[in-house]
Amino acid sequence: MTRSRSRARRLAAGLGAALLLLSGSAGAGRDTIAGVATVRDGDTVEILGQRIRLYGIDAPEGRQVCRRDGRDWRCGQAAAHALADHIGRRPLACRPRYTDRYGRPVAVCRVAGEDIGAWLVREGWALAYRHYGTDYVADETAAKAARRGVWSATFTPPWEWREEHRSESVRPNHGSVAGTCTIKGNINRKGARLYHLPGDRGYAQTHIDQARGERWFCSEAEARAAGWRRSP
Repeated sequence: MTRSRSRARRLAAGLGAALLLLSGSAGAGRDTIAGVATVRDGDTVEILGQRIRLYGIDAPEGRQVCRRDGRDWRCGQAAAHALADHIGRRPLACRPRYTDRYGRPVAVCRVAGEDIGAWLVREGWALAYRHYGTDYVADETAAKAARRGVWSATFTPPWEWREEHRSESVRPNHGSVAGTCTIKGNINRKGARLYHLPGDRGYAQTHIDQARGERWFCSEAEARAAGWRRSP
């Protein structure tokens, strides 16, 4: 019995050490960041509080609207939903390539061995970000030929959309982003990520501090896809 306990302790210690190595900090460029991820948008995930930008791709922004079948279509929201549905609660393993100007690791992330950046581009939910790499150009060509995802619509490349909307400012006192997104994503003292709808108790008193990771949402679906839940 004593020998069994000792073996169990050694196994647990070894497993703990392996997990620590696997989930090493983003600053150690060659370490893998692993765990169940929260989708922040179509090309950004979060694991254990660490935001990770997917390498070599650029997805429509959360507020970006494309045009399909003569109607506006929230393609950025659709991309985030598609990614969240695809990975579900399966753990990701992300291998950083470098750190971007916002301090985020830029990484190739895999779920069950599949490169999710390649999947996003192949399904038309993101574009190959040629400015930073050409790894996914063939996947983009296939998606465009099959008219998958955004290729079924008229759209502005995300990098151009960001440039066009760079001057838009958040107006926290009026509860909107560019006058349209009124759902407040707040992080409470316990670290819980909650969203508040106009008319909810405490909505007017809730202020958004983007430096802390708080944000605005255009719909409840977008908030839930990003891993936030409604304030009780």
